[in-house]
Amino acid sequence: MNIKPNIGIVNALIRITLGLTFLSWSTAKMVKWPWKDSYFLVAICSAMKVAEGIVRYCPMTAFLQKCQGMTKESDSVSTNTDSKTTDEMVPYNPT
Repeated sequence: MNIKPNIGIVNALIRITLGLTFLSWSTAKMVKWPWKDSYFLVAICSAMKVAEGIVRYCPMTAFLQKCQGMTKESDSVSTNTDSKTTDEMVPYNPT
């Protein structure tokens, strides 16, 4: 499985910064109130964002790119069956 980076440098730095910020916030809250599960969920999501920033690969962005490639636009309907119409799809690029 060949995984290529699909997010930019600035996006990765923002994900790392905000991920570490929310991770430290949720960890501090979990020390005070360990029985609340919502802080644990925030910590897991924040850790995932930090990992996405380090690796520069976002699975949701890859999913959106794949889904956008599968959709076909049928805006131009040709009345002549002999002519071939090609619809060029521009790939989703968040950078």
